[in-house]
Amino acid sequence: MNKTLTEAQIFELATSHGYNYKALKAIIQIESGQHGFSPVTGKLIIQFEPAWFKRLKKDWQNDTKHVIWQSNTVGDQTAEWKAFNNAFASDADAAMKSTSIGMMQLMGFHYAALGFNTVGQMWDFAKADEYNQVLLAIKWIKTVPALDKALKAKNWQKVAYYYNGENYRQYRYDSRLAAAYNTMDEFKKVNI
Repeated sequence: MNKTLTEAQIFELATSHGYNYKALKAIIQIESGQHGFSPVTGKLIIQFEPAWFKRLKKDWQNDTKHVIWQSNTVGDQTAEWKAFNNAFASDADAAMKSTSIGMMQLMGFHYAALGFNTVGQMWDFAKADEYNQVLLAIKWIKTVPALDKALKAKNWQKVAYYYNGENYRQYRYDSRLAAAYNTMDEFKKVNI
């Protein structure tokens, strides 16, 4: 079964939810380089966030056995999975909630807002394919009216603020989104 998202699927997801194809694709491109799964290992693309793990696992300092996760920074997927697996061994639920996943790098702690009973169910849904990963992010965007409105208006500063937080300027997230959008071609439907 092919897990890769097609251009036609991006177009369908965007237009069926009221978004511009190029705007949605710009987020996909900037968040994950257009990969929901590692081209090398086939594993789900993740970014483990130690700061969130510390918030969600109140007694994290008591666990002296699982400490590798504490030094995690933005790294390659091997490092991310090593840190995640170490945190998972300490507290699986908190580790999954503290990790952004897939093409749109959606945080696990959003699981309840998306209708899942557990964060594990959200992860399983995302592991199925890239289509599901983008669908999850769209559902989440719809739960943040200001983000939904900003994406429809292509207001990249507001999209960056609501999607990545107040420190978005540190990574030039807004200007990178705008550049991706402005250099992207429109979707051309091919009839076969």
